[in-house]
Amino acid sequence: MSNSIPHAPAPAASNTSFQHVRRYASEAAAKSSSNTLLFTGAAAGAGIGGYMYSQRASAEGQHGNTNESGAFGQPASKTEEGNIPGKAADASKCFTGGDQGFVSLVLMESENINHNTKKLRFHLPEENSVSGLTIACMFTLSHIASFTTDKLPAALITKYKGPEMEKPVIRPYTPVSDENTVGYLDFIVKKYPGGPMSEHLHNMQPGQRLDMKGPIPKYPWEENKHDHIALIAGGTGITPMYQLARAIFNNPNDKTKVTLVFGNVSEEDVLLKREWEDLENKYPNRMRAFYTLNNPPEDWPGPKGMITTDLLKTVLPDPKKENIKVFVCGPPGMYKAIAGAKKSPKDQGELTGMLAELGYNKDQVYKF
Repeated sequence: MSNSIPHAPAPAASNTSFQHVRRYASEAAAKSSSNTLLFTGAAAGAGIGGYMYSQRASAEGQHGNTNESGAFGQPASKTEEGNIPGKAADASKCFTGGDQGFVSLVLMESENINHNTKKLRFHLPEENSVSGLTIACMFTLSHIASFTTDKLPAALITKYKGPEMEKPVIRPYTPVSDENTVGYLDFIVKKYPGGPMSEHLHNMQPGQRLDMKGPIPKYPWEENKHDHIALIAGGTGITPMYQLARAIFNNPNDKTKVTLVFGNVSEEDVLLKREWEDLENKYPNRMRAFYTLNNPPEDWPGPKGMITTDLLKTVLPDPKKENIKVFVCGPPGMYKAIAGAKKSPKDQGELTGMLAELGYNKDQVYKF
């Protein structure tokens, strides 16, 4: 592949040169006082697959949400059943973690988003209740089984009993519903042929139930913890990235800069693109997004093919900067190529791949 990679222009700066991007990637953000919230994730990309975003292991388990207007991760602005403005502060929490058992949620709606992705909305047990999550992923199990963790609450486990399955199938799912959304949880679920959980969720009909439990934390986030973070995502690995970015930009005290590098097969596979563009337009000095496609249309202005070392070198914050962090979430082949495989959900493994070649150290990288 050529060392000259075209720039995927941001909506607010379509003619921006890569030199400007390099300066943007090197400038530090302002600091302020710190309040802690918890950014959580799960073992994204569990399964087998190469560095191709189309493989089912990449997204058989990574999810997000939409609201009434189609925007992801924000409570609907109008008053509606299960979403009562002004009541979130008084709402009870559906998921409390610890010894709490599984909670059975009813599917309210199932809506097609594109050729292989659906939006699923699950009703919380009480009308005036919120999820109890901050930023979270979800495990899904296809067989009744116990699950314990020594981590503090902040993610969810869901459970589905497959009639002919002997062993549990575990998949991470990320709801990107705003934590103050009252009465329901939303997800976007991408279907992968032969993926038992994604196929089950796509086949669910309104009125059917799915058991959920949690939450479970992954990465502790504090406002201004880093001057600049980079989010490298493939496929539905985008959902925990969006939750983190949304939390940063929803906090007026958090001045962290965010760079997104997002790889997909085709343009219609790019999830949450409108939401990222909205963030770029609202925060042009702090938010940049770059999209690369394996099968781009002829008029595609951005990078083509898989994520490359050249692209990362150009748009990511300089590894010599001390107060930066790079997050990676996607299929197994992407982990291997970008940062090296995780040994387990609790073991990040060694840092290898493109990020190691570019000079980043293990403490600067987190693999979801």
